[in-house]
Amino acid sequence: MNVLVFGATGKTGALVVERALERGHEVTVLVRDASKFKQQGVRVVTGNSMNATDVLAAVRGQDAVIDTIGGTTPYKSTQLESTTVRNIIAAMVAEKASRLIVISMMGLGDSRQQAPFWYKYLLMTTFLRGSTKDKAAMEAEVKASSLSYVIARPPILADEPPKGKTIDLSLGKIGHKITRADLAAFLVDQLTDDKNLGRTVTVVNS
Repeated sequence: MNVLVFGATGKTGALVVERALERGHEVTVLVRDASKFKQQGVRVVTGNSMNATDVLAAVRGQDAVIDTIGGTTPYKSTQLESTTVRNIIAAMVAEKASRLIVISMMGLGDSRQQAPFWYKYLLMTTFLRGSTKDKAAMEAEVKASSLSYVIARPPILADEPPKGKTIDLSLGKIGHKITRADLAAFLVDQLTDDKNLGRTVTVVNS
């Protein structure tokens, strides 16, 4: 499958690229500075995800998109993720690519029930206050689209070795964290697994 990855220079995005290559997918990335991307065996397109023309050029010829973009200052107001996904959706519709997989966050929508007290009443309203609004707007864009989508809502991301499995957290259960490696594996799995299409999934290790 031809797969375009956004956010490939980030920690999670880089792991997504590695996992997709391991699974035999043909991977393209859109990055602002090609000199910062060192992974071999990947088609690199230079551009900005906030630029609709750049995104359209990158989406051309793709079967699916995995969007792992996240800002580096989540406490600041931003439209990075919502603008990016709006550009992605328009490009995918134009190019007749159908499958979109995006990272959101635990605590939005009904997953608020799954978040610990400190996460939803302290972290989301302080350190994550800017990205919370942007991710909510991003989710709304995805759900309003005609695409076959999966929205992954992870909790805290851990830079630890993979646990080897993920849990689709049911309502009423509390989630705590997931390793970036396990999240990346989950995202790549969604390229060929149809059971979560049209769903928001709170995915955790514990």
